[in-house]
Amino acid sequence: MTRHTSVGELLILQVRVIASLVIRETRATFGTSNFGYLWAIITPTASVGVLVFVFTLVGRQAPFGSSLALFFGTGIMALQYFSELSHKLNSVFNANRALLTYPVIRELDTLIARALLIAATYLAIMVLFFGALISLGLAPWPSHPEALILAFITTWLLGFGMGLMNAVVSSMWDTWTQVERVLTRPLFFVSAIFYVPSQLPPEAIAVLKWNPVLHLVEWMREGFYPRYNSMVLDKSYVLMVATLLILLGLAGERLFRKKRTN
Repeated sequence: MTRHTSVGELLILQVRVIASLVIRETRATFGTSNFGYLWAIITPTASVGVLVFVFTLVGRQAPFGSSLALFFGTGIMALQYFSELSHKLNSVFNANRALLTYPVIRELDTLIARALLIAATYLAIMVLFFGALISLGLAPWPSHPEALILAFITTWLLGFGMGLMNAVVSSMWDTWTQVERVLTRPLFFVSAIFYVPSQLPPEAIAVLKWNPVLHLVEWMREGFYPRYNSMVLDKSYVLMVATLLILLGLAGERLFRKKRTN
């Protein structure tokens, strides 16, 4: 009984530590004004607005369905959610060295806390954004809400794995933050933001399908559209990549832990 009690107490302590870190991250990220939260919503919404404006200006129709805002929104929201996790977790280990002087706080606690904050932020952003589209008649109710939920969770897993890997590499090589941003810029063009991958030539699909973010975008669209039958989507592939990144990141974090603390 004593052992079970001690394990329970440790779990409760861990939850409290992470909850406290989430509150700290919230204040550090958004500040004390409401404008910080508002800006987090404006940024992805503005990206969708720009694409809708450009496509409308040149007389283009939505690549699928009748709503440009919905089509671009499902793509941009998935990509930016993943990118926020990948980029914002990059500097976690270096930014929270002072906190690690407290025995109850571990490096992974700070990483999980920031990842949970990003997830909560993008959940709110997506609910507000897609809710607004539905209320304005620019989007239907999601055809498969369970697919949207699974796509959201899987995006978190992939972003967390990539962010963990980035955090480990950045803690050993400061320049990696800039290098990683350059390497991920083409994701906007290869993640099916403004086209339907299934309509591309087989040669193009054979290359693009290696990009796990493209599969997340396709997963999101299958959740919204009733007849969006992707010929590219491979859910097991995304989960496999996410699992591999997390395992490699955890191994790297443990392997180089002493070097970071010295």
